Amino acid sequence: MTTTRTLGHSGIEVSAIGMGCWAIGGPLWGDDGQPYGWGEVDDDESVATIHQALDLGVTLFDTASNYGAGHSERVLGRALAGRRDRAVIVTKFGNRSDEATRLALGVDAGPAYAVASLEESLRRLGTDHVDLYLLHLNDLPASAALDLVDTLEGLVTQGKIRGYGWSTDNPDSARAFAGAGPNCIAVEHDESVLSDNPEMLAVCDAFDLASLNRGPLAMGLLTGATRTLGADDVRGRAPEWLVWFRDGRPTPEWSARVAAIRTALTADGRTLAQGALGWLLARSPRTLPIPGCRTVAQARENFAALTLGPLPADAFAEVERLLADLRPAPAGNAGTR
Repeated sequence: MTTTRTLGHSGIEVSAIGMGCWAIGGPLWGDDGQPYGWGEVDDDESVATIHQALDLGVTLFDTASNYGAGHSERVLGRALAGRRDRAVIVTKFGNRSDEATRLALGVDAGPAYAVASLEESLRRLGTDHVDLYLLHLNDLPASAALDLVDTLEGLVTQGKIRGYGWSTDNPDSARAFAGAGPNCIAVEHDESVLSDNPEMLAVCDAFDLASLNRGPLAMGLLTGATRTLGADDVRGRAPEWLVWFRDGRPTPEWSARVAAIRTALTADGRTLAQGALGWLLARSPRTLPIPGCRTVAQARENFAALTLGPLPADAFAEVERLLADLRPAPAGNAGTR
């Protein structure tokens, strides 16, 4: 049985696990040479991965205007051609980039850019609307975010978006934004078995919001990956906020925490990744993990968790006991995606 959930108070039903599309965007670079992508990609494999996800019951696809400087949206649009009615599309705005050079160009939180960025996203996606439009600036002051509400509500009225929200890890910011307009239906935030945010989940409960979980597999740490990552991968030259990796490898501190809970997450025969996704489904009825996938094999593994469902109560309790017994975790993943 495939599990479904609702995007907050919107009534939009989606698969309980979605597909994150950051990784399929390919390279994006800062002007200092900092990578903001996941390395080179095979677009045909990406399209096949999206089709596999659809076949496994996935209906929620999360992208952004700057993933690969728009390349992720183009690939998603290509994959969903003739299948648009089977998908709920999330995209984001606020981070500027240049499609030709694949360079990040800073940020723009203005209402005019929110409208212009949406038009570009619709063009790349090959659709006339997106279902959820998210502000993509984690640390933007709430006052600046609130200046966007009238514009976003206008986009709902025009039928270009069905709802909106904010990708932020700050519960106070999410609370202020959620209370400002009737069509704020979701918050996207860092959430995994290694990085819980109970205050944010409380905001989701208070305002009837969906909790979209980025980093549900700790950017690969919770898949058991051990290979050294390349210099064109954001994890290979990890910025300060990306705590899971250093010098292209999982950090010993976080690897030890994964080892401590591995048996509990996999006790009923799930893989480590499936156990981590099952933990999120058990954590709250509002959670919607969005693991990234770049290959058909990854899609098959991750989205089998839809059929497996939430982690059983006894396994969930054991994970919680083990985490409580460990030393306090290293500083949490602040996230900027």
